[in-house]
Amino acid sequence: METVAKNKLYEGMFLVDSSQAGADWDGIMAAIRTILEKAGAEIDSIRKWDDRRLAYEIKGKSRGTYILSYFRVDGERIQDIERSVQLSEKIMRVLILSAERQRPEDIEKDTPATKVEMEKENRKASKKAAQEPEVKQVSAPEEAGEAEKAEGVEQREETKQSPEEAGEAEKAEGAEQREETKQSPEEKTEDSPASEVSAGPEVIAGPEVSTAADDLMEKQPGQEQVEGSEQADEQEQRASQGI
Repeated sequence: METVAKNKLYEGMFLVDSSQAGADWDGIMAAIRTILEKAGAEIDSIRKWDDRRLAYEIKGKSRGTYILSYFRVDGERIQDIERSVQLSEKIMRVLILSAERQRPEDIEKDTPATKVEMEKENRKASKKAAQEPEVKQVSAPEEAGEAEKAEGVEQREETKQSPEEAGEAEKAEGAEQREETKQSPEEKTEDSPASEVSAGPEVIAGPEVSTAADDLMEKQPGQEQVEGSEQADEQEQRASQGI
């Protein structure tokens, strides 16, 4: 009767060269996954634990990066994982411990590396929040300067346009004056016949009226009687004298 081996939960701490981890992090993670999967392990989690200075040099390296992994595998395959690590060029050491008594919250808790990353993110967020008011204060004078520049441009445009508008106004006034000058002789010619008609009869009729008055004065009845009596007296004198 075959017995089915039960996979147990293990904690594996892998040590790699820090410089190599910084240069090829994806390659390091792929190498660890390959070793575990080759041994038939089921990976629950794998993440960076911390960067530390080594107590003593390992393969000529004084600093190392620790990578923490939780996986489930048959206990008999632990030796296969350790042997693969010894043959690997990217992994320097590995320490595997049983994690059957580990609680889920202990497995999922933050590592020193994740805490450092969180602190960095918080510092970046606080720095960004602190810089926002300064940016607003700096932007306000810039906006005021832009507004003044815009007003200056508008004033210059108005100054440039004002002579043209003044020239157009002068041209319009000159045209109106020329039209008035052209129309004034016509108005005078229209007014002159009326003055001649009104003044003409006075000038022409003046002598005619005076001559008619003279004729009437010459032909007044009194004067005709005086002249007739004088002529009668002369005729009488001539008759008495026998002329």
